[in-house]
Amino acid sequence: MLGLMQDWPLLCHRIIDHAAKVHGEREVVSRSIEGPIHRTNYANIRARSLQVAQRLDRDGIKLGDRVATIAWNTWRHLESWYGIMGVGAICHTVNPRLFPDQITWIINHAQDRIVLLDLTFVPLVEKIADQIPSVERYIVLTDREHMPATTLKNAIAYEDWIAEVDGNFKWKSFDENTAAAMCYTSGTTGDPKGVLYSHRSNVMHALMANTGDSLGANAADTMLPVVPLFHANSWGIAFSAPSMGTKLVFPGAKLDGASVYELLETEKVTHTAGVPTVWLMLLNHMAANKLKLPHLRTVVCGGSAMPRSMIKAFVDMGATPRHAWGMTEMSPIGTLAALKPPFDQLEGDARLDILQTQGYPPFGVEMKITDDADKELPWDGKTFGRLKVRGPSVSAAYYRVDTNILDDEGFFDTGDVATIDAHGYMRITDRSKDVIKSGGEWISSIDLENLAVGHPQVAEAAVIGVYHPKWDERPLLIVQLKAGQTATREDILHYMDGKIAKWWMPDDVVFVDAIPHTATGKILKTALRDQFKTYSLPNAAA
Repeated sequence: MLGLMQDWPLLCHRIIDHAAKVHGEREVVSRSIEGPIHRTNYANIRARSLQVAQRLDRDGIKLGDRVATIAWNTWRHLESWYGIMGVGAICHTVNPRLFPDQITWIINHAQDRIVLLDLTFVPLVEKIADQIPSVERYIVLTDREHMPATTLKNAIAYEDWIAEVDGNFKWKSFDENTAAAMCYTSGTTGDPKGVLYSHRSNVMHALMANTGDSLGANAADTMLPVVPLFHANSWGIAFSAPSMGTKLVFPGAKLDGASVYELLETEKVTHTAGVPTVWLMLLNHMAANKLKLPHLRTVVCGGSAMPRSMIKAFVDMGATPRHAWGMTEMSPIGTLAALKPPFDQLEGDARLDILQTQGYPPFGVEMKITDDADKELPWDGKTFGRLKVRGPSVSAAYYRVDTNILDDEGFFDTGDVATIDAHGYMRITDRSKDVIKSGGEWISSIDLENLAVGHPQVAEAAVIGVYHPKWDERPLLIVQLKAGQTATREDILHYMDGKIAKWWMPDDVVFVDAIPHTATGKILKTALRDQFKTYSLPNAAA
């Protein structure tokens, strides 16, 4: 027997419909690419999204066609998202921080028909345009006054493009499992892989993100997503914020500490989300100028681990830092480090210990850890295992890739190594390819890196496993010092001594001018392993 409830498809454009009808006057504020601050609201966003959909329909864009965006966080980009999805096409967010050959490969693999791009990226795309033959035309996200001369095929200013239609258009109707958006991973090995979100998965993910222990913003709050719309489905904020009527503040292309601070302060932002590098710039700017942010309540941090010193800095200013972990393949939320009872009563270092974990999963994410033989391991907070996940917003396959990515129980292997405690708090200890196996035991490179970064002279640290004749591998600590600072091997090791198990201590420390990163800002350990592949540890003969 089936239930007698209405069949109400979970479609992304229903979110902007709700925002416009119930929260229509709620602001969407953007630092425009042209410079000035731009103000609009959800009612206008919906109206212009309908124009985008109508214009795409006139251009012959059909159900399932791919339409790419290469753009910063602005109101025009948000309108494009809803317009593309509302006509039944797939919004393909391209990460402009990738290398040009990767962008070319991704657009060709997706077979995008139209590209909407910001002024910033016109020169980049002009250089690769002759290598992406599927693209029929380019829409530059600006007005006629700021439209540059360009060699891009059939290029037109966005404002002129949507002015050719009146917005008297109805969203297309289709099954909720229809593809809505696409985002490619930026792995350090192999070709990028396309993750294809459905309307249903995006709406379900927005509901997960809206809980108080997740992103936690409501209709009375203001959210500034520093995380780009092109990064991992924008952490779902493009859907979660409008669905709640949360005021949105977009930073455009300016992500430096001073620019981010200006928006946080002038717009009285209560919630924000971004990666540690941005928060470091913000905190440095605030410290140098003795500034405060009295309205800021929640700082969500993902992408990579937030150092303990950074967590403490936000706690000291009266805000709640919330570690988030996830993946492009998870839409991307996996866990958030909210403080649930009895941990909400903790203070001092004990409180920081919990905030430093990656947190626990919201309803909609199931997790397990396994050994290499796929045997499930206990949630005791000590046992390391391969982290696997499943849920309604987790990938079941990659776009145009035949390889099965799920285990027999439907779990996706994240590639991370983690512990989970009895309360469900998860702690990432490594990527599976980066974990150091010494004498048959695992050592967490991430824990060592976080500890080393706590040294006052250290700007960044990376740990890799180096061959050892007795223990197979031992940790080598690679350090980049802060500008103008000095430190010795003994200084660093003395600082770390007593804070970790003796057998975890790095066997050596080397200093470098710079640590290599991927195009998305993650430490490129493949390059470090290649650089130090012949390195001989001082105790290698032991």
